[in-house]
Amino acid sequence: MMAQYNPYDNVLKVVKEAADILGYTDSDIEAIKYPERELKVAIPVRMDDGTTHVFEGYRIQHSTSRGPAKGGIRFHPAVNLDEVKALAAWMTFKCAVVNIPYGGGKGGVVCDPNQLSENEIRAITRRFTAAIAPLIGPEQDIPAPDVGTNAAVMGWMMDTYSMLKGHCVHGVVTGKPIELGGALGRNEATGRGVMFTTKNILKKLGLEMNGTTVAIQGMGNVGSITAKLVNKEGMKVVAVSDVSGGIYNPDGLDIPAILEYLSKDRKNLLSGYDEPGMTRISNEELLELDVKVLIPAALENQINGSNADRIKADIIVEAANGPVASEADDVLNAKGIVVVPDILANAGGVVVSYFEWVQNIQSVSWTEETVNEKLKNIMDPAFEAVWSIADQQHTTLRTGAYLIAVKRVVDAKKARAIWP
Repeated sequence: MMAQYNPYDNVLKVVKEAADILGYTDSDIEAIKYPERELKVAIPVRMDDGTTHVFEGYRIQHSTSRGPAKGGIRFHPAVNLDEVKALAAWMTFKCAVVNIPYGGGKGGVVCDPNQLSENEIRAITRRFTAAIAPLIGPEQDIPAPDVGTNAAVMGWMMDTYSMLKGHCVHGVVTGKPIELGGALGRNEATGRGVMFTTKNILKKLGLEMNGTTVAIQGMGNVGSITAKLVNKEGMKVVAVSDVSGGIYNPDGLDIPAILEYLSKDRKNLLSGYDEPGMTRISNEELLELDVKVLIPAALENQINGSNADRIKADIIVEAANGPVASEADDVLNAKGIVVVPDILANAGGVVVSYFEWVQNIQSVSWTEETVNEKLKNIMDPAFEAVWSIADQQHTTLRTGAYLIAVKRVVDAKKARAIWP
């Protein structure tokens, strides 16, 4: 019988591997094995039919050694404590690898936004925000959008927190609507960072973007923006998927048409889309396509011990958090498949969230061109640093990223020492 997957164990395993290479003792990394705070809340909501339903929510702060906790809010039926703990820890190391002054946090509500009205989603958001309000704030913990949430949800969170404080607090969340202090370029930031990372890894391997085949699992914010941007750079997107399944065309899909269809209604899915030459495939089949680049942009644990040996892509760029389980890493590495880890590949979102926060607390505004340029100026050197240390230490890029990130977190904890 297969052991139950625990994403937090995944995090601890790779942290321990990096710590051993760095020469750290168990005492050096003991504190970062445990989240600093774990809050579980009950969220009673009056539904549209007049009944009351209580939803379960979490907010976890893994580490604040390097700055305020930073991390998204996920609305999804599969949200659970171990998942949120893992996501919070990944945020700690993601912020460290790109060297922005944040720690890691994450939150989630167990619900299915596709089955809820806008009124019900807003009610969940406001009650959840009120419940976690003692833990969040511009100097403590700054939420952002994640799976199942968006700019509108962040606007409702900001408004709720501001009402509780009695004055407008723009900096409590990032990924907000532009009208409420959101940053230009934030909506595309994670996907743009994935595009920069894809370009960087192809360049290192002597490959051009133009004409290179790519399959993208997941067409939420990150997957759809990634598809749009790599397509614009000349890559041939042959397959995409969402919760309803995938579509495939070896000659390349019409990405602008797909994005237009999906944007017409938030409930539109690929199962209702059609274009000449395409065939329907499952999410599992998409992962196993013979393409040059595979970009998993959905949920964690998509590539694991059960399917790793069937992966045919030469390069995997982790746009989602934890899409490759630790048990699959060794299999992929043995096959010569290069995996660019999530804490590097999808860090564009938190980098531009940082830019948004800086603009909020300083009451300044940057152009979208400035934001995109600043993002590139952080993502490119971070990639070079990870590539360089992985090459020097003869490790995978994942281990290389954690060598940098774990050292920065441990050094910060040592410099602060244990209080009291």
